[in-house]
Amino acid sequence: MEIQQEANQQTDTQMPKSINHEKKLWMALSLTTVFIAIELIGSVVSHSLTLLSDAAHLFTDAAALIISITAMRLGRRQADQKRTFGYYRIEILAAAFNAATLFMVAGFIFYMAYERFFVSSEIHTTSMLIVASIGVVVNFISVQLLKAGSKESLNIKSAYLDSQADMLSSLGVILTAFLIRLTEWRNLDSLMAIGISLWILPRTWILLKESINILLEGVPEGIELAEISGALLDLPGVTDVHDLHVWALTNGKISLTAHMIIEPNAEKEDNLLAIATHLLEEKFNVTHSTIQIETTQCHGNSKLHL
Repeated sequence: MEIQQEANQQTDTQMPKSINHEKKLWMALSLTTVFIAIELIGSVVSHSLTLLSDAAHLFTDAAALIISITAMRLGRRQADQKRTFGYYRIEILAAAFNAATLFMVAGFIFYMAYERFFVSSEIHTTSMLIVASIGVVVNFISVQLLKAGSKESLNIKSAYLDSQADMLSSLGVILTAFLIRLTEWRNLDSLMAIGISLWILPRTWILLKESINILLEGVPEGIELAEISGALLDLPGVTDVHDLHVWALTNGKISLTAHMIIEPNAEKEDNLLAIATHLLEEKFNVTHSTIQIETTQCHGNSKLHL
């Protein structure tokens, strides 16, 4: 019961921020959906593969936003007896799925661009310029809406990176349209489509790597076990730290478990535990820690030598 009450209090505290992020995601989704329709029409009118590829990319972005919104709603569910940590991992699963989808879309764009090299078609650059200019404005608004939340949530970060990619894609379309006008080399359209797909991949890989690290309960980025162990060992009366584990439930929610051996005449356990918990939260942003204090080494526990 105490576990559930503590988790419920944390959820209630974070809920206003989560709802605010969700509203911004809904706004970004509305803008993206409208622009998809505009870009599809523009790709048909202009015969531009770059616009069509960007529309396909935007379609996956819209799907990603829907998944993100759904994940945020599920993630606000309170912890229960079966899921004592709540539903935070749903957000990470959604981010990983979004990244995997973007990899597939990038491959599709590359394939379409390759085929276009062998098919000559007239490209209407004026339509490209009009649609791409609208895209720059729409995606710039989305980027600004999601910028703050991208630092607090991997889910928001994935949507933020998508919007950034879309804005740069629109700028690439504008540049392509001008170059085609100057050179009349229509294969520039296919080359830019390839460039967009290549630009997407590295950023998507970073997102996927971060998501997988959390799902594998790896040490969060920016955290060094040696630093945490050293900080705990510096506490008065602490002689050893072992069975140290650090992981994240989701972005920004770091958890830790550890065993600390103390001297028999060390400070009272309750005081030492409070000091250690405060240290971990203030210095390492560990929001949930479980520390077992011992006076002798537990049988069978392997020390963490760092």
